[in-house]
Amino acid sequence: MNQNSDSTGEQRLAPRPLERPAVDPGAAAVFGRPSGVAGAFSPSASARPALGEVAVAPPTPEALVSAFGRPAGETAVLQRPPGERNDAAGDEPLWSAESDPWRDPAAGAIIGPPALAKDEDEQDDAETKSGPLLSLSDVLFGRRVKPLALGILGLVAVLVGAAGGLVGWLVARGGDALTSDVTLAQAEASKERPAGSVADIATRVRPAVVSIEVKIAQGGGTGSGVMIDGSGYIVTNWHVVTLEGRADQSAKISAVFTDGTRTEAQLVGTDPKTDLAVIKVKVTNPTVLQFGDSDKLQVGDTVLAVGSPLGLTDTVTEGIVSALHRPVVAGGDNGESPITYDAIQTDAAVNQGNSGGPLVDSTGALVGINSAIRSSAGNTGSVGLGFAIPSNDAKRIAEAIIRDGVVKHADLGANVKSVSAETAEGAQVVNVTDGGAAAKAGLAEGDVIRKVGDRQVRNAAELTVAVRQHQPGQTVPVVLARQGRELTIQVTLQSD
Repeated sequence: MNQNSDSTGEQRLAPRPLERPAVDPGAAAVFGRPSGVAGAFSPSASARPALGEVAVAPPTPEALVSAFGRPAGETAVLQRPPGERNDAAGDEPLWSAESDPWRDPAAGAIIGPPALAKDEDEQDDAETKSGPLLSLSDVLFGRRVKPLALGILGLVAVLVGAAGGLVGWLVARGGDALTSDVTLAQAEASKERPAGSVADIATRVRPAVVSIEVKIAQGGGTGSGVMIDGSGYIVTNWHVVTLEGRADQSAKISAVFTDGTRTEAQLVGTDPKTDLAVIKVKVTNPTVLQFGDSDKLQVGDTVLAVGSPLGLTDTVTEGIVSALHRPVVAGGDNGESPITYDAIQTDAAVNQGNSGGPLVDSTGALVGINSAIRSSAGNTGSVGLGFAIPSNDAKRIAEAIIRDGVVKHADLGANVKSVSAETAEGAQVVNVTDGGAAAKAGLAEGDVIRKVGDRQVRNAAELTVAVRQHQPGQTVPVVLARQGRELTIQVTLQSD
C-alpha cells in the first residue's frame, strides 16, 4: 500500500487503483450506451433546464384554449361541468355540498374493476340505455318534455297514421277494377207535388181510411173502411164485418186509423144483397171523405184504391176505370141471397184486405167501395180485375142503414136465367111469384126481359141491378120478347 504524507507530516492512505471488471459483450449490447454517446443516456438530458430555472413552453393553440380553457375570470382549479343540474326536477344529487368531489381537489380517487370487452349487442344496449327511461306519466305530466316537443310528436303520429290509411285505401281500391271514386249527381230542387197529383190525393184521403179487425171465437179477419160522417160512421163491406156471414153478436170489431189510433166499433146495420155495412166509432173531429158522383165517371179516368191489402195498412194503388156498369154476382151459398151490384171495374191493384176501402177519383172524392176481385186459376191475388160498388149506390144504402138500420130494395117477383139466342138475349122468366109485381103485370114463364126502364138487360144479373136502380112502388116500363114478338108492359115494383 502506498502512503502519502500531508503538510503536517501525517501519513494517509492513497486511493485504491480503479479496477474495472470485464464487461460481457452481450450485456454491453443490451444495456450499454449507444455508439457516440458519452454522457447521460437521454440525448435530451443536456437540454433540460437547470434546477430553479422555468421552462418556457410554446403558446397553446387558440382552438384548444377555446375548447378546454377556463372561462374568463374563472380562478377555480376544478368546477362543475357546464349545465348545472336542477335538483327541483325530482332526482337527488349523488353527493352533498360539503363533499362535492368537483369542489374538493383532495377527494380520493376510486379505482373500479377493469373494463371488460363487450359484444356488439351489449354495446348497443349500453348506448341505448345511456339515460333514465321516462314513463308516459313522466312525459305528459312530469314536465320532463317540452310542450312543443309533445305537439311535434303528436303531429308526426297523425301524419304517419294518415299516410298509412291513405296507402291502405289505395291498396284496397286498386284491388277491384270495377269500383272507383265517383260523385253522383243529385237534383237540387225538391220533388214537385202539384195539387191533384197522386201524392196530393193520397195525403188528403189516407187519414179517412181505417183498417177493420173482426174477432170471433173461431177466428177473425181484416178489411178496410172509410169514414163518411163526422159523427163516426164508417162504411165497409158486409163480408168484412160478418166474416161472410160467420160472425155473431159476440163478434168484436175494432177500427185502426193510419196514425195507429185503435178504437172499438159498433155494428149499425148491413145489406147482404149489395155487400155493404155501416159501423160507428167514437172519435173527435175525424177526417171525412165526401161522396163523388159515380154516374159521371168515364172509362179511362184515373182512380186510387186505398186500404189494407193482406194486412199491409195504409196502402195506396193507382189505376184507371176499366169498365162501368159491370154486374157482379157473388155469394148465394147456404140458402142466402146472392150479392149482386152494378160494379165499377178498375185495374188498380186490389187484393184481399182492400175490401171495404175507398176508390177515389182524381179530386179525392169517394166514387166507389172496393168489394171484389176476379183471379185466374190458381191465383188468388190481383190480376188487374177489381170491382167497386158505385158511390151513388153506396151513399143511398148507407143513408138507409143509418136512418132505419135496414135497407129495402125494389123487387120484380120473378126468378130468371140468362139466355142468349139469335132471336133474343136477356133474362128469361123461369117462374113468377104469386102476388108479386111480375104476376100482377102479366109476365109469364118463358118471357125474355130485354130492358127495364132505360137499362139494357143482357143477362140475369143485369136484370137484378136494373130493377134495384128504382124504388119500391115505382112503375117502370119493361121490354120483353114473347113468342117472337117484342112487348112493353108497365110493372109496379114491390119491396123485397
